[in-house]
Amino acid sequence: MLITEIKQELPEKIYKILEKEIKEFRPCQEKAIKQGLLKGKNQLICTPTASGKTLVGELAITNNIQKGKALYIVPLKALANEKFKDFKKKYDHLFNIALSIGDLDSADPYLDKYSLIFCTAEKLDSLIRHNAPWLSQIKTVVIDEIHLMNDMSRGPTLEILITILKKILPNMQLIGLSATIGNPKELAQWLEAELIIDNWRPVKLEKGTYFNGEIEFE
Repeated sequence: MLITEIKQELPEKIYKILEKEIKEFRPCQEKAIKQGLLKGKNQLICTPTASGKTLVGELAITNNIQKGKALYIVPLKALANEKFKDFKKKYDHLFNIALSIGDLDSADPYLDKYSLIFCTAEKLDSLIRHNAPWLSQIKTVVIDEIHLMNDMSRGPTLEILITILKKILPNMQLIGLSATIGNPKELAQWLEAELIIDNWRPVKLEKGTYFNGEIEFE
């Protein structure tokens, strides 16, 4: 699928940015678009590392940004910083972008002025407990590494957050991203999301055995 095929579905300013770096969509991106990504459908994206999952979340965010705020939830502060810098470089002239990963005992009222907010699950948990008033304005939620719901330390917090978000934001678009999910069908059903599974990867993965300085591939 060429990007020109969705020109009419994206805001003009967003399309002009994306067409400079994208000519043709990768398999998971094409599947997501065809299964309602730009029509507000919840989606669970299960594809290998570097297969283009982030762009799926990016398309959802930028397509909805005029309708309401967007949250991008990541498990690590370093990853939040990385994503924040990437999006700020591309979209800072179009909408306000914030990074919220610090004080876990604050409602951060200044975030009311920002359209896209990057945060960790722990920070979002704090914002919800402090009844941040701008939470009701959220239209899009992207959860990176959503398979960490199965993590003993982070999993319970993430599961509760998703449950709360589904309750207080019944009209949000939820996008879950992961390279490794053991039970994707069950998770997609719980999220009430379209399941997008694809095995394409930019570099072929090969298995082999290393012994005495040599690798014998299967």
